[in-house]
Amino acid sequence: MTDFKAIRARAARRKGGEAALASLLPAVPPQAALADISDDRILSEMAKRIFSAGFVWSVIEKKWPGFEAAFLGFVPQALVFQPDEFWHDLARDSRIVRNPQKIRSVRDNAAFVADVAKEHGSFGRFLSQWPADDQIGLLDLLGKRGSRLGGKTGQYFLRFVGYDGFVTSNDMVAAMRDAGLDVAAEPTSKADMRKVQAQMNAWAQETGLPRVYISRILAMSVGENHAVEKLQGFMDDA
Repeated sequence: MTDFKAIRARAARRKGGEAALASLLPAVPPQAALADISDDRILSEMAKRIFSAGFVWSVIEKKWPGFEAAFLGFVPQALVFQPDEFWHDLARDSRIVRNPQKIRSVRDNAAFVADVAKEHGSFGRFLSQWPADDQIGLLDLLGKRGSRLGGKTGQYFLRFVGYDGFVTSNDMVAAMRDAGLDVAAEPTSKADMRKVQAQMNAWAQETGLPRVYISRILAMSVGENHAVEKLQGFMDDA
């Protein structure tokens, strides 16, 4: 495998230098900080990632205050006791994107979050205790116990709540393949995801960098070279 130092150097050259690259690496909170995230914010982020999948993210972001109101602030304990009529009416609510399957996923994930909170004190505390070197195990759990949280949706959920993990974007995977990792262009199999995790762990040990930095640097080292200002704007929006 290519030494990560060479990959980082290539990303820095593409972005105009090490300082420009560093500006695109946001602060990563300590793992323990995840325990402070309330269950309603966890469920809100799950829902936002689910509704954003296959949709224009900026549209979902603009409508999100309406989502918060329609889904009762995403408080799991409030949502799990709502009658069928509540969920049926949401399918006609203009404040949100009226996708019945995604609306049902909020109901299912409210129960998921509530169940995990009973087991661990809160969902955030549960996340804070899950080691970053086993993200694929956490993604497997999200996919099995959660609703519509498989694949990249689960990865983006973890990224946006502040978990130190990777996102297998097209550019990130292309960079790993270019570095010598034998995985599919869309690494969805358990075998390929284990390879991705193992290499991320190896580079984290080599560099001492958070895995979210490694993932971002990989993605910026290949593919279309987006302007730094554009990427910073995306970070601000996120």
